[in-house]
Amino acid sequence: MSMSETTSLPVRAPEVEAAAERLAPVLRRTPLEYSERLSELTGVPVWLKREDLQSVRSYKLRGAYLFLDSLDAKARAAGVVAASAGNHAQGVAQACRALGIQGRIYVPGTTPRQKRERITAIGGDLVELVLIGDTFDDAAEAAADDAERTGATQVPPFDHPVIMAAQGTVALEAADQLRTEHGRELGTMVPPVGGGGLLGGCGAWLRERSPSTRIIGVEPAGAVSMAAAVRAGRPVTLHDLDRFVDGAAVRRVGAGPLRMVQAITPELVAVDEGAVCTQMLALYQVEGIIAEPAGALAATAVATGAIEHLGRAGHGAADPEEETGDIVVVVSGGNNDVSRYNEVVERSLVHEGLKHYFLVTFPQEPGALRRFLDRVLGPHDDIVLFDYIKRNNREAGPALVGLEIGDREDLEPLMARMAASNMEIERVDPEDPIYRYLT
Repeated sequence: MSMSETTSLPVRAPEVEAAAERLAPVLRRTPLEYSERLSELTGVPVWLKREDLQSVRSYKLRGAYLFLDSLDAKARAAGVVAASAGNHAQGVAQACRALGIQGRIYVPGTTPRQKRERITAIGGDLVELVLIGDTFDDAAEAAADDAERTGATQVPPFDHPVIMAAQGTVALEAADQLRTEHGRELGTMVPPVGGGGLLGGCGAWLRERSPSTRIIGVEPAGAVSMAAAVRAGRPVTLHDLDRFVDGAAVRRVGAGPLRMVQAITPELVAVDEGAVCTQMLALYQVEGIIAEPAGALAATAVATGAIEHLGRAGHGAADPEEETGDIVVVVSGGNNDVSRYNEVVERSLVHEGLKHYFLVTFPQEPGALRRFLDRVLGPHDDIVLFDYIKRNNREAGPALVGLEIGDREDLEPLMARMAASNMEIERVDPEDPIYRYLT
């Protein structure tokens, strides 16, 4: 970008650098860790920027603290309000406690229990938690009403120059760590995208200070609000929203972040929620990282090959021998409710093609189940769900059967055995709305 272009933007590199100086005494400089697994997949070094190790386990503390610290005495006395799906709330709570500012935080009723409990523990007596509605937008509307009624200052989660400047310090830190600690240069930056504050802030700094760096924003497939805004040329509201990646499931991006994205022109990719679940499990099992769904977004795009021409091996690089520079993946948060792991495992198995559901009509006679087991199931197929209600006044009754297969290639032989069994078997289509009740 030229100087004339940058001067009209909400955030510029010097503002990100000033934010880094102000935040340095109070925030943790999170580690930049090498990922052998992702490096082998891409053919170039991949580094994880561990914002899940921030004091509130999310990068959101950066923006919240800088915003509150920028308030004058009168605004501090009036208090603050905020709306959040969880991580922004924890950042605001920590900042309120550190700076002695009273705050009210509105969160959707769907916010995981772990995050709600952390908000109240972090904020202590200085923060009141209010649950309202089902989405971030419901909470945002309630917080805006509160601010108008009481005179409190609303702390935006992403759509404010100060917030974006603070979030941009993630890129500044990562580039500096890569250079000073490892003697490497930043080739590609991959942050997750919800409302766009992190992408906008990181992009603002990178486009001025490291213009050759490739910037790739990753959205969940069920909440591509930034891509929709870029296509429309303005923020648009998504009517359909998959809330599983709760930290990035935003119906409408901010005008400021969109303005930054239009200027920095990053690539935008979307990844399936099931693939996110698979990556969450890989991060835990291989790297020992407990990532929330939004925290695994960027790594998912790298691991699955969703990003074209990334690295050398296996991802379609134009020249397999040409190194495109080191890749930094932002692990944006680690506030994952352990009770969600059953759903995470389930979604991962379905995405990997290893779990399937069927409606099997059994004749109500002895040996019917045994015939199903003998004729249909293969040596590596496992029944993980069997729900059958016997009705004495009928000759046959349906059962919902969940099967886990050893390999996705085993599905075709399984379907062939079902067809040859002369039994009435119907597969539950993963695209059918009823499937959501099973997963």
